[in-house]
Amino acid sequence: MRGAWSGARIRAAETALIERVGADTLMERAAYGLSVGSAGLLDRTYGARVVLLVGAGNNGGDALYAGVHLLRRGAAVRAVLLAPDRVHVRAAIAFAAAGGGVGTAETAAAPLAGADLVLDGIVGIGGSGALRPPADDLVAAVGCPILAVDLPSGVDADTGDVPGAAVRAAATVTFGGAKLGLVVGPGVAHRGALSEVDIGLGPFLGAPQVQLLDDSDVAALLPRPEPASDKYGSGVVGVVAGSPTYGGAAVLSVGGALHGKAGMVRYAGRAADAVRARWPEAVVTDGSPTRAGRVQAWVVGPGLGTDEPARRQLREVLETDVAVLVDADGLTLLGEHPEWVRGRRAPTLLTPHDREFERVAGPLGTDRVAAVRRAAAELGVTVLLKGQATIVAGPDGRVLVNPTGSGWLATAGTGDVLSGLGGALLAAGLDPLRAAAAAAYLHGLAGSRAAGAADRIGTGSGAPITAMQVVAAIPGAIRALGSGG
Repeated sequence: MRGAWSGARIRAAETALIERVGADTLMERAAYGLSVGSAGLLDRTYGARVVLLVGAGNNGGDALYAGVHLLRRGAAVRAVLLAPDRVHVRAAIAFAAAGGGVGTAETAAAPLAGADLVLDGIVGIGGSGALRPPADDLVAAVGCPILAVDLPSGVDADTGDVPGAAVRAAATVTFGGAKLGLVVGPGVAHRGALSEVDIGLGPFLGAPQVQLLDDSDVAALLPRPEPASDKYGSGVVGVVAGSPTYGGAAVLSVGGALHGKAGMVRYAGRAADAVRARWPEAVVTDGSPTRAGRVQAWVVGPGLGTDEPARRQLREVLETDVAVLVDADGLTLLGEHPEWVRGRRAPTLLTPHDREFERVAGPLGTDRVAAVRRAAAELGVTVLLKGQATIVAGPDGRVLVNPTGSGWLATAGTGDVLSGLGGALLAAGLDPLRAAAAAAYLHGLAGSRAAGAADRIGTGSGAPITAMQVVAAIPGAIRALGSGG
């Protein structure tokens, strides 16, 4: 499980380590990692044309020292000094001594036009706000891949907020530990491929402020059937979803639950005919949760509607003594009655998108982690906030971030699939925080697999998908956790 930290925590750790080994040692470690990352983005290093966009401070110094390594490997490297009077002096001297060319923003047009790679060393984790002139114009003129030094310039290190012009990198090499802004918020879309260089901060960082699951984490969480297992022992999930108008939501939620390791799915909504026709495996009752039989978790809300029958169904489910996942229309109803979940003794998991979150928990703002943590604590629930970087917070303050978000999932009905999948994992016995994070992880993998994406997080080539294709891809995503494929 990987972690991420705020800029302040990273800076404090750097200060502690510098007292032991010195600033030059840290910068050299970072620069070497940058040079390796640069070589990985180039077809060949020898003869490659590399431009360094060098701002004031240590990020600019890291870029210059990386330039020294690239010069030694035969690259033609030119540094564009955006703040010549505040450049890192020792790094600038070393770069010039190695044969690097130096210029300013006024002379940068030609080098940028011919570059094979640009290193973004403009601002680091201490920066704030959007790119300012002339950096914004220079970045806009780049026509080749950009490698961000530690953090793409213009991205907030703590929130991932992008308030204006910012670097959109092909890759980011970050030092010592991932910054929060690289794993949450709009910054995720600006970082490109993320790699971390160990510069020795580990003993000084402390516990991460958020954690990110990986394949091995999720594989370890998923229950595996034993020879003597039966359908009841694998988890029975109840689904109250759909309505006469939105029968598809019921079909998709039940499908997500059936493919998500549930031993049995009991359906008790108002789209019984649609569910029977598509999923003969589901046990369908007359639409009353109280008559559905024993379940170990409930899913309620997708396509439910907001009329009085929907309101009654939501109340019935929330009055049970088992875990409940609430989504979609259920969240709209909770926006009017948040007290329905505040007093629950059994676990509750809410799975909103941004607008639904604001209906239930108030303004989201730019700090998504803080907002989700606040909502979870105030409501006494676990909250899964959907997005490219889905954030899951428990009422105890723990936060997990899903790294498998895929743009291919931005299509109608995929959220209903996620609800069913999350409900199945709740019924299997996972606590809400882990059930939510594991469901989001599998959902993201399934979306990328369904799209035939070129990479595992769906940022490469692929094709549009439907929510039912995501349902069908869930078993393959589960199998892939063990194979690494």
